[in-house]
Order: sequence, then C-alpha cells, then structure tokens
Amino acid sequence: MRWLLSIVAAGCMTQVVLPAASPADDSVTLENVQTPQPNKADEPLAEEFSLTQAVRFLDTAALAWQKDRQCFTCHTNFAYLYARPAVSAGAESHRQVRASAEKLVSERWPDKGPRWDAEVVAAAAALAYNDAATTGHLHETTRAALERMWTLQKADGGWSWLKCDWPPMESDDHYGVTLAAIAVGAAPDGYASSEAAQKGLLGIRRWLAENPPPTMHHRAMLLWAASYLPDLLTADEQQETVRQLLDLQKSDGGWGLATLGNWSREDETPQDTVSSDGYGTGFVLFVLRRSGLPASAEPAQRAVAWLKTHQRESGRWFTRSLHKDSHHFISHAGTAMAVMALQSCELPAVSRREPVPQIP
Repeated sequence: MRWLLSIVAAGCMTQVVLPAASPADDSVTLENVQTPQPNKADEPLAEEFSLTQAVRFLDTAALAWQKDRQCFTCHTNFAYLYARPAVSAGAESHRQVRASAEKLVSERWPDKGPRWDAEVVAAAAALAYNDAATTGHLHETTRAALERMWTLQKADGGWSWLKCDWPPMESDDHYGVTLAAIAVGAAPDGYASSEAAQKGLLGIRRWLAENPPPTMHHRAMLLWAASYLPDLLTADEQQETVRQLLDLQKSDGGWGLATLGNWSREDETPQDTVSSDGYGTGFVLFVLRRSGLPASAEPAQRAVAWLKTHQRESGRWFTRSLHKDSHHFISHAGTAMAVMALQSCELPAVSRREPVPQIP
C-alpha cells in the first residue's frame, strides 16, 4: 500500500477537470420532465450498470425539483451541478439547471434576497465547481455568488447554517464552513489568491482550528477541501483521515453513510450501519480519489464494483435518509456522488501544485 504513504505529499492537488463525454441525454427538459418515482429501498437492482440511466435519473430529478419547487437544494439540483459535467456539459438539461442557478444569483437575490445564508454558500460552491468542470474559467455570476458569500461570513469565520436535523448537509455549522472552503478552492482562474478570498480564508481557517469536525463525514469533507487548500490539514492529518475512511470500507466493497457519523433519527429507530449505500460509497470513493488514491488500488476497485452492481432500475443509487423514512432525497445526492466517483476512476490521479499563496 505504498500509495497510502504518498497521497498526502506536500502541495495542493488541482481540481479534476472532467471532460465532456458520452452519453449525453438531451431528451429530458423542463418542458417534458416528469417527477421521478419515489426513492425506495425495495426498488429492484438494474440487470446491468448503465451510465445513461444514471444520467437520465439525475436530469429528471434535478429538472423536476426545479419545475415543481422553484428552488435549489444541496441534495438535488446543487448536487447535479457537480455531477453532470462528469458525463457531459452540453446537454440541454444541464444548460437549463445551470441557467436557473445563475438566475438565482443575478435575479432573485437582488430582488428578494436569498432564502438563507446557506443558499449563498451552496450556490457559490456548485457554480464554482461547475465552472472548473466545464469552461475552466470563473463565470461572472459565480464570482458574484462568491463575493456575496463573504458579505455573510460571521466575525468568527463561519456562516449561519441551516440546522433542520437533516444530516449530513443541514444539521450543523461545520458542513457550511467546509463547503465554503471547497467553493474557494475549486473556483478557477486563481480565485483563491484574490484579496477577497484570502481575507475570507483567514476566517475559515480560524473557525476550523477552533471547531474540529464532529463526524467522519465532515472529516472527509475537510479532506476534500484540503485537496485544494492543503494547509487546512497537516500531512499526518490527511493520511490519518484516509486510513480511517479505508477502515470503514465494508466487506462488500462499499461504504454506508450512517457509519460516517453518529446521527440520531427523528423516530428514534437505529441507523442502518450494516448496509452499503450510494452516497456513502460514492462520496468516500470520490474524496479518496481527490486525495490521490489510485483507481487501480484494491479499495477503489472494490468500490467501483459495488457501485456497478448496486444501481437500481431507475438509474439511481438508493441511500436511506438519516432523518426519517419518507422521501430519502439523499439518494439524489448519492447518485450524483456515485457518478462523480465512477467517472473519477476513469481519469488519472489528480496532479499537484504549489499551495495557494497567502496575501499578507
């Protein structure tokens, strides 16, 4: 396992810029989208893995959410903006979701304002990552979202985050601070070196130093952020997080989201810490690849095999909600992470560059 000793060498890892590739499903649009069937644990497995079906589900879930609810959420259409370019960025479905996110920043916020501070951070992160994975340049709307993000940063370096008891995304402040760091690190055109970003990062670093990650999920989030901003974790801390994530891999090759934290369910029933799921497997594999785990490494190969054999007929990967057994919308984010993880294993390991310089 020599790769484990080298994945946290000094220097920052560049973002993975994912190429436009087939398949691109242009058939799902706002005009014809139908609400997908509910996320259910008993949905049959697909007879064989299909990237086309996975993309179709992502298109359908994101566009239906946009059409029916006229809003953006971390688990559905923001997650979509991370994942869709991993397959292709030219589909009409992607253009429509991206256009709606841009209108959120350029039209809704100046008129009505964001619904929550968290919406600003989440939009900035999704747009920045999407820019990096498509054009490779920072869009003016993305820059506007990032600049608005800094106006909402609190004196302690954090943000007023949603705490709806919907883990792992909306239950504590740590997720939001780490997501803001990912937004800055992923943003192309050297945004992290700008004066505004450097000032904001000082607050982020201070907040993170005073608030350790409360769960393994958030330690993995911090590891993802450190792949752009290496000084967020020491080399030893990065290596230890990798070791802990690998220790949580199940015998079937997957990971389970419930094992990445100690969350309690609303109905007080136990979490499922036995089963692997789409979010746990996709998220951990993607973060490990961001951290330099070779696609040829045995843990990665086992995880890929699990993902390719546990897709459902609809194209999604099911993940049980950590909150209660109702909609299981985390399956949408789980499907996005599964696609990102699988596509990352088709690419070379991330390269390295010098740390982002800090403005005195």
